[in-house]
Amino acid sequence: MFVGITNTPRDYAWGSTSAIADLLGTQPTGGPEAELWLGAHPGSPSRLAGADGSLADVVEGRLPFLLKVLAAASPLSLQAHPTMEQAAAGFERENAAGIPLDASIRNYKDAFHKPELMYALTDGFRALCGFRTAHAIASTVERLIGADPGDPALNGFSDRLETDDDIRPTFEWLVSGGDGVDELVAAVVAAASGLEGANFTLVGELAEAYPGDPGIVVSLMLNLVTLHRGEVLYLPAGNIHAYIEGLGVELMAASDNVLRGGLTPKHIDVPELLSVLDFTPVPVPYLEPRAVWPGVALYSPDVPDFALAVVDGVVEGARYSIGGDGIVLCTAGSFELVGAASSATVMRGEAVFVTADEGELAVSGDGALFVAGPGTHQPVPSVDRR
Repeated sequence: MFVGITNTPRDYAWGSTSAIADLLGTQPTGGPEAELWLGAHPGSPSRLAGADGSLADVVEGRLPFLLKVLAAASPLSLQAHPTMEQAAAGFERENAAGIPLDASIRNYKDAFHKPELMYALTDGFRALCGFRTAHAIASTVERLIGADPGDPALNGFSDRLETDDDIRPTFEWLVSGGDGVDELVAAVVAAASGLEGANFTLVGELAEAYPGDPGIVVSLMLNLVTLHRGEVLYLPAGNIHAYIEGLGVELMAASDNVLRGGLTPKHIDVPELLSVLDFTPVPVPYLEPRAVWPGVALYSPDVPDFALAVVDGVVEGARYSIGGDGIVLCTAGSFELVGAASSATVMRGEAVFVTADEGELAVSGDGALFVAGPGTHQPVPSVDRR
């Protein structure tokens, strides 16, 4: 069965006022349009197109993934997500403490993990993702010191980062607002203003959006990446990250568990954040596709919750098995989908829910199509492009 679905974009303050509408050919609301949710998550379940009810009324059981179109016009918060075990324990612990699910201090809204991937729809999608090595961080700090050699705050920051083992205590000092953090933030912002480079440009942007926030300095400890259209990041549990700017398709496990670390007015629980973070330095976590049919690329990380198949261009009778219930989104052109029991046509801006009994789909058309479904259990590893 194919069921048309739709939704209203979430109006988070960091959202673009035009990017989602321009992509999908819809009428802009006039306010920020940050995320279009396609799924059955209770936070914003998709509505049935042309009928009453939501996708939650159609899905049998729990849909393990959530597909989004995300449009960031300004930086999101620094954040990380728990493992399944951490989420289950945290959810039970906060329930036992009687913390309401909608409380601002609540860390765990459900008992599930929230790994995610991001497919860049346009060139220039920027993100912070994962810790750099202490050596790489120190090299950046040395450039700041060069701009103001006598500043004790900058020199003290450099002294804190001799080895990778120093990353955790330095991060904890920053996000806890320890002695000297305010002075360091001011010194970094001042020194960066006279330097060229993507990291220093970002410092200025973050200082304007979140003046005095320790996350400004934390940004120098993280990988800063600018994606080209079609490049994909995979962010597993424990990876600290923040989307800075851009338009993309995001696919994640269906959860709302977020531990924040800065660049936000929202609740920050430093001890809980430290308990879920992985401080191991990593390269930019690109996820490479696997060709499953001419013109069909599959992005399949090492989790059972989700995989993303992407058609970009012309296909004729391409065969693809979603492997369960799926969601299909067309962002350009049009496509004919033929399953075991029925068929559907999707055009730019349209999405459909596909029930598992349709089996293998035959896909024909020209444009851009995203097919979200459960994981294939055939992971494609991230690669180091340094």
